Amino acid sequence: MFDVFGSVKGLLKIDAVCIDNNIFRLHYKATVIILIAFSLLVTSRQYIGDPIDCIVDEIPLNVMDTYCWIYSTFTIPNRLTGRVGQDIVQPGVASHVDGKDEVKYHKYYQWVCFVLFFQAMLFYVPRYLWKTWEGGRIRMLVLDLNCPIVSDDCKKDRKKLLVDYFAVNLHMQNFYAFRFFICEVLNFINVVGQIFFMDFFLDGEFSTYGSDVLKFTELEPEEREDPMSRVFPKVTKCTFHKYGPSGSVQKFDGLCVLPLNIVNEKIYVFLWFWFVFLSVLSGISLIYRCFVILGPKLRLYLLRAKCRIAASEQVETIANKCEIGDWFVLYQLGKNIDPLIFKEVISDLSKKLEGKETV
Repeated sequence: MFDVFGSVKGLLKIDAVCIDNNIFRLHYKATVIILIAFSLLVTSRQYIGDPIDCIVDEIPLNVMDTYCWIYSTFTIPNRLTGRVGQDIVQPGVASHVDGKDEVKYHKYYQWVCFVLFFQAMLFYVPRYLWKTWEGGRIRMLVLDLNCPIVSDDCKKDRKKLLVDYFAVNLHMQNFYAFRFFICEVLNFINVVGQIFFMDFFLDGEFSTYGSDVLKFTELEPEEREDPMSRVFPKVTKCTFHKYGPSGSVQKFDGLCVLPLNIVNEKIYVFLWFWFVFLSVLSGISLIYRCFVILGPKLRLYLLRAKCRIAASEQVETIANKCEIGDWFVLYQLGKNIDPLIFKEVISDLSKKLEGKETV
């Protein structure tokens, strides 16, 4: 438990050197923290509190609670609407005829905390891959140039190393950049895939869960079918069988209260909106990335925006000489190096590249 809290605390730290972008961080920082926090919340309610309480005649309550928790409870889908206390006991809880009325079993609640933690790990996978592939290149190239106060001799030496690195490795950094682009694609695939995964986990209810909750508020009271009660019922039924005095099988119908579902329904409403928001942002990010890869003029504009105080001719010289990999590394450096020092790097690099072409 403490290791988990330590990992979450590590995600809250601001990295000294940035090797990705804001949307990437929404995946491996914000979403991972959200999912782990929800997992810990559900775990505390499930294993420290009392996740289920069942009532039934002639069966000890602790036995009924344990039995219904292990073997799941059920509701009657066609009894979700009606007058509570007159037509039905609670939404989905009413008398039913075996073989005629549809019965929906709810087995997911034992697994919610584990599934949320598993999802958090999946969101961190692209980050782990990128950190492994990146290998600390940007940190090595920054060379403390992200500090505005650097001695002139030190700054001169480190700028020279950086410029020489670019000159020697010109047109050899495309593979580095495309590995980052692959991780961006993985982020998008992961978030969309997890929407389908949660839809499967909740028996096809998650894909429209958030929109159904919004529509629910617009309906007339007598026509409302609460989607949160349908997906996460607070009161359910449970059937217990045992042998009677004569050896015949006796059937006992019990009512079970699931206070844990009060938490679960709110968690999954939030996750529905968050995942839709994140998938839209990630899709837009991929479209933007395609334009960057295919558009040299866009790369020039972005590089100018990153170093506005540098001479436009120098930025254009570099952009014309650079391929996508060179541009990507330079753009990442622009996020980390002090603007005044980055301007000097641009100036020295443009002169270096012009001199190399002349030679």
